[in-house]
Amino acid sequence: MQHRTVADLMTRDVVRARRDTPFKEIVELLARNDVTAVPVVDELDRPLGVVSEADLLRKCSAQADPSGHAPLPHPEAWERAKAAGVRAEELMSAPAVCARPEWSVVEAARSMAAQNVKRLPVVDEAGRLRGIVSRGDLLRIFLRGDDAIRDEITRDVLGRTLGLAPSGVTVEVHEGQVTLGGSVEVSSLIPIIERLCRNVDGVVSVSAHIGYRIDASRTSPTGA
Repeated sequence: MQHRTVADLMTRDVVRARRDTPFKEIVELLARNDVTAVPVVDELDRPLGVVSEADLLRKCSAQADPSGHAPLPHPEAWERAKAAGVRAEELMSAPAVCARPEWSVVEAARSMAAQNVKRLPVVDEAGRLRGIVSRGDLLRIFLRGDDAIRDEITRDVLGRTLGLAPSGVTVEVHEGQVTLGGSVEVSSLIPIIERLCRNVDGVVSVSAHIGYRIDASRTSPTGA
């Protein structure tokens, strides 16, 4: 089975800022390129941090409400520093949480969840920026068609990996949801089939209704 990597999904033409890029220019970069954040890089194009719309909006949220309806906030020291920032290095969230091109979708998604970030700059072996991958990019694997998913399960999972006859296990896929039927020789093979199917790109869920001839839980090992 072949899994798509971060390199397959990332945006390669990355809009970036430098340490000294001013506040207004960053806002213009976001608007002009229809993005919600930009990595901030050093002179060697290595990511230092990321400036997002949320970082920039602290400038607004720290101000008094002209209508007088919203109470004046009492931000933390780091929030006050960001609100007062005028250059990228003062506004960015740092350090940058980065990914590598060879990472799997699972690895990138787990990193985003663990670090509570929405995007990851992608760097090469030298730490230089090579792309950026967002949550939306990772979710693109679920745009894969049902026919492609079914073909991979039938050909690669059941055939090449497990060596099962095409007529043994039936595969139906609807909206990424896989339903397995048919029968196998030994019951212990069923959870293996389920696990391998779940690992196929684009699979949302797996439901197995597979029969078996031998119940592995009832067989006892033979003694010497």
